[in-house]
Amino acid sequence: MELSPVGMALLAGLLTWGFTAVGAGLVFATREFSRLSLDIMLGFAAGVMLAASFWSLLQPALDMAAGWGRLAFLPVAVGFLAGAAVLRLLDMVLPHLHQVANRKEGIPTRLPRSVLLVLAITLHNIPEGLAVGVAFGAVTGGSEAGLAGAITLMLGIGLQNLPEGTAVAVPLLREGLSRRKAFFYGQLSGVVEPVAAVFGALAVSVAQPILPFALAFAAGAMIFVVVEEVIPESHASGHGDAASLGAIAGFVVMMCMDVALG
Repeated sequence: MELSPVGMALLAGLLTWGFTAVGAGLVFATREFSRLSLDIMLGFAAGVMLAASFWSLLQPALDMAAGWGRLAFLPVAVGFLAGAAVLRLLDMVLPHLHQVANRKEGIPTRLPRSVLLVLAITLHNIPEGLAVGVAFGAVTGGSEAGLAGAITLMLGIGLQNLPEGTAVAVPLLREGLSRRKAFFYGQLSGVVEPVAAVFGALAVSVAQPILPFALAFAAGAMIFVVVEEVIPESHASGHGDAASLGAIAGFVVMMCMDVALG
């Protein structure tokens, strides 16, 4: 049975959620995970997100807006800025905790630290799920190229979800939670991805003309998260050089995947 773009987006979102669960599952292998390793992994995730934002989202958006002529940049620029603005608003409102800097953000709350740590990674996953959904929602008329690009993006997002799952589950162990609870809350941070994926796919499925805007919106949201959350977090404990090398590696891996597979 052939799936609709929305159905494919849901399946893709569930798969990327599964990658988060695999990353969180590392708590069953070890209780201690060096901060250096986590920072390199976060840097890698940042590099993947940056590369995916351009090759899988911004470049296709610019191509789709070619009919605007010299103003092709306009819907892409507006979408990019809107995506960053929405994530900034969520960053201001959603309570969450930066584990290394021990800094709370969002509206004041008495939620426990464990929940705030999960919400921090959940914030990362909103634009990732949205990006996957928009990419699959853009697949029309059985376009093999569009489908290949969407699958590549899904794999890239899944790949960087591995360290994100670990980055939330391991600190929860240090907060005193059992391995099972740390895993449960770690994988729970990815539950928003299939929801966001379906939302993104539905939006572009019912309004194809907004595709350039929607792709750029997802890119702006992702890059905001990278610059505001992921990179600072990976540098906060003094391993900036190692995290930067991880980011370079992640960027190259995602670039190669997108060009070779997409």
